[in-house]
Amino acid sequence: MDHGGHGMTMDLPPFTLGRGLAFSAEPYFLTGCVLALVLYGWGVLRLRRRGDAWPLGRAVGFTLGVLTVALVMCTGLNEYGMVLFSVHMVQHMVISMLSPILMLLGAPVTLALRALPAAGRGRTGPRELLVRLLHSRYLRVVTHPAFTIPLFIASLYGLYFTPLFDFLMGSAAGHRLMMVHFLVVGLVFFWPIMGVDPGPHRPGYVLRMLELFAGMPFHAFFGIALMMATEPLIGTYAHPPESLGVTALGDQNAAGGIAWAFSEIPSVVVLVALVFQWYVSEERRARATDRAADRDGDKELAAYNAYLASLQARGR
Repeated sequence: MDHGGHGMTMDLPPFTLGRGLAFSAEPYFLTGCVLALVLYGWGVLRLRRRGDAWPLGRAVGFTLGVLTVALVMCTGLNEYGMVLFSVHMVQHMVISMLSPILMLLGAPVTLALRALPAAGRGRTGPRELLVRLLHSRYLRVVTHPAFTIPLFIASLYGLYFTPLFDFLMGSAAGHRLMMVHFLVVGLVFFWPIMGVDPGPHRPGYVLRMLELFAGMPFHAFFGIALMMATEPLIGTYAHPPESLGVTALGDQNAAGGIAWAFSEIPSVVVLVALVFQWYVSEERRARATDRAADRDGDKELAAYNAYLASLQARGR
């Protein structure tokens, strides 16, 4: 393995699905994934022990989200992603656009607020710190569309088309930091749009859809730019190992196709989730309106009966 200006060069056999999915422990991401699942499971068990329910679908969504992170970071995909642009792009797309959506559908913030014990009057514990963070000016800024959309776009063009990408890919620590950045950016971008957990910004469903579609086209344009390029654009992947049997330009075109195609998948998933949330919200509102109408109708009926009773009393 060579840590150089063009990233890491490895003598790897040609990529196959079996080799790509073979377990390859990346200690930091493996620890983070296990810790996330343990903490989420603790929260669910704490609710169950006190008799509160937690939707199974949320637990499944969060678990799948964490497992997708482990899939691209704790398998052979992580090793091949250091020398193949196409495999790296799979990692990027999954960890920035699929994993955050699934994790957010699990409502981890809501679970934490319900599971963490209150510290008591005048004291500050983990729950109080979380509530304070949710109401902080910092979180209002970093979750505002004026911040999240440019950050989402800059994570593509400002990283891949500048020397910063080659610099980060020059070491395992830089690559790891980049992947953490992709995950955090995805979480920050999709959090206000998904609307499952409480947050500083909760726009209406139409505005959420507009936020979603404001960022997605830039992913498609990025993929098209890679596919249309006539020479390698990324120094890290300009000289793939001969053992892999690929050319730099062919690998780059494949990476562009992955980025272009993958931009549609999260859009569909989030759109379906938003439509479902909208439908549930309208159903709840309709039921509340019906209950209010029933109460008003009962009052009117009682008043009318009282009026009839008074007329009958006068007649007698």
